[in-house]
Amino acid sequence: MADEKTTAAPKAAPSAAPRKKAWRSVSFAKVHIQCSFNNTIVTLTDDRGDVLAWATAGGSGFRGTKKGTPFAAGVTAGKVAKKAAEMGVKQVAVFIKGPGPGRETAVRSLGSAGLLVVSLKDVTPLPHNGCRPPKARRV
Repeated sequence: MADEKTTAAPKAAPSAAPRKKAWRSVSFAKVHIQCSFNNTIVTLTDDRGDVLAWATAGGSGFRGTKKGTPFAAGVTAGKVAKKAAEMGVKQVAVFIKGPGPGRETAVRSLGSAGLLVVSLKDVTPLPHNGCRPPKARRV
């Protein structure tokens, strides 16, 4: 008689259950908008600086040079405002950094999404005669 080979059924790898996001109810938050010429990053934080939500123009579906447009900045800020409304945020303090074209549009879209902008501060770093700037373009 031949030996019978028995193989155990392959066990499924124990997968960790996906962590459920703990939505905290926050009434006041800070919005940090980083506008460069190539992209716009909008971050929602609480008073301590812990990140609650964020979005970028690239993550909002814009690619290439379209990421640096004011329209992309408005859509990106709108996504963060929607997430903030789900968390119960009513008032925000806005901090803008960078020289990008979507600065005003991002702030306007936060206000039009139903968030009350309490304060608006420009935190763009300015050099006190630091590095030499890039050469001027000749077009």
